[in-house]
Amino acid sequence: MKDYADPRMHTAEHLLNGSMVRMFGGKRAFSSHIEKKKSKCDYRFERDLTAEERAELERLVNEAIKADLPVTEEFLPRAEAAARFNLGRLPEDAAGDSLRVVKVGDRDACPCIGVHVRNTGEIGGFRIISTGFADGVLRIRFKLAE
Repeated sequence: MKDYADPRMHTAEHLLNGSMVRMFGGKRAFSSHIEKKKSKCDYRFERDLTAEERAELERLVNEAIKADLPVTEEFLPRAEAAARFNLGRLPEDAAGDSLRVVKVGDRDACPCIGVHVRNTGEIGGFRIISTGFADGVLRIRFKLAE
C-alpha cells in the first residue's frame, strides 16, 4: 500500500478530481504526486485553464471542504467496481475479490488504497499554486493552508 504523507492532501486530491469532472465532464487525473507541502495532478486536456476556471475550480474544492462532508468507504466486488470505475491507477497489490471505494460526500467516489481524513472540514484551505499545459497534459499544482 502506498503511504501518503498527509491524509488532508490526499483527500484534497479527491476533491480536485471530482471538481474537474464536474466542471469539464472529463476524466480524473491520470497521474499525481501527492506530498505534504505541495502536490500536482496531471489531466489529459486540450489547453491550460483560464483565470476564471482556476478560480471556479478552487472555489468548488473549498466549498466542499467548508461543507464538512463525510469521507466514507465501501467494499465492492471487483467486477462491480470495474463496471463503475476506472481501475487503471490502482497498484497491482490491490488484487482481490473486492475493492475499497472511497466516497467524499457527494463530490467524489473512486477505488483507492490511500489514507484520508474523516470529513472534509479537516483539510483546511485549498489553493491552486499554478497550472500549465504541454503536449496534451494539463498540470495543476496545489497546496493546503498550514
